[in-house]
Amino acid sequence: MATKKAVEVKSLVDLQKELVEKRKELADARYSHTAGELVNPRVLRELRRSIARLQTAINNNKEVQ
Repeated sequence: MATKKAVEVKSLVDLQKELVEKRKELADARYSHTAGELVNPRVLRELRRSIARLQTAINNNKEVQ
């Protein structure tokens, strides 16, 4: 996971690309969890939180511009 400073430095386009990737990872992890294949269910929580951090960074970046 990226640190807070690293997220703030990225451009809006990079943040949006990373958000799309994290959402896809979350969908895959949810599917694996439903199928019983996911070894560590905490991954779901970590992905949701990283998505929230990215969305916050995107919104803050939009306000600045």
